[in-house]
Amino acid sequence: MTEVRVFCPATIANVSCGFDVLGLCLDAVGDEMIIRKVDTPGVTITKITGQHLPLETDKNVAGVAALALLNAVQSNDGFEIEIHKKIKAGSGIGSSAASAAGAVFGINELLDNPFTKKELIAFAAEGEKIASGVVHADNVAPALLGGFTLVRSCQPLDVVSIPVPDELVAVVIHPQIEIRTQDARAVLKSTIPLKKAITQWGNLGALVAALYSNDYELLSRSLHDEIIEPHRSVLIPGFDAIKKASLQEGALGCGISGSGPSVFALTRGEQTAKKVAMRMAAIYQEFDVAHDIHISPINTKGTILI
Repeated sequence: MTEVRVFCPATIANVSCGFDVLGLCLDAVGDEMIIRKVDTPGVTITKITGQHLPLETDKNVAGVAALALLNAVQSNDGFEIEIHKKIKAGSGIGSSAASAAGAVFGINELLDNPFTKKELIAFAAEGEKIASGVVHADNVAPALLGGFTLVRSCQPLDVVSIPVPDELVAVVIHPQIEIRTQDARAVLKSTIPLKKAITQWGNLGALVAALYSNDYELLSRSLHDEIIEPHRSVLIPGFDAIKKASLQEGALGCGISGSGPSVFALTRGEQTAKKVAMRMAAIYQEFDVAHDIHISPINTKGTILI
């Protein structure tokens, strides 16, 4: 092969109680990338549609991730990358992660797969540093692997895939405002009370247990964020109303997707998801806030060739 077309899915990071360690992969929205093998060594980004993002390789998450892979494999091959963005930058559903994941996945395919998908996470995470200022894998891990993932450690990288209950559906509403990841991190406290930390650990452990045991009631009780949501929710218009309405309509839980401004809810079944989506949309209509909304099963395949 000298060319591949790649689907790079959106993701929800943190999932309420798993700040910087937990993420899940969406199926209803994602970017597409075309990657070509060329004679000129290195990585060139030739085209970006859908968003105004830098074409310079060292300033683009896809370019940085791709260079990290080529450096590791000590390759003198050349690649051109086209990025067709369908995930809006700053939306909170893993726009930068999709670009980074797609780049390393596609180049790996053209190099005859020297790395496993799990090994590609480290290279994609290097690209994420451009967007957020720190290396983190809570979006790129589920984007590449699919399903739910838990990042036990970044140094060294240790990622665990977690089973997905069959009836689990995600609803994501994206108000048309932008919150930069670096700005969303700036509002967080550098220390937390021990009591809140203990509560958060309990919720995260219980959420993982609920996913393994298909226990939707335990899953619902665990989707609670003691630490991050109280600080970031003030940046999102109508957040409290959205959350209250989602729970009234039967959502298992509701929280901030990544650094926001997107808000997610998890439901058992598509029928409940549609009710939640309608209430979410109605609230933002009342607030006169333009928005996009997605209803999605959990994507268990991650980044794939198309």
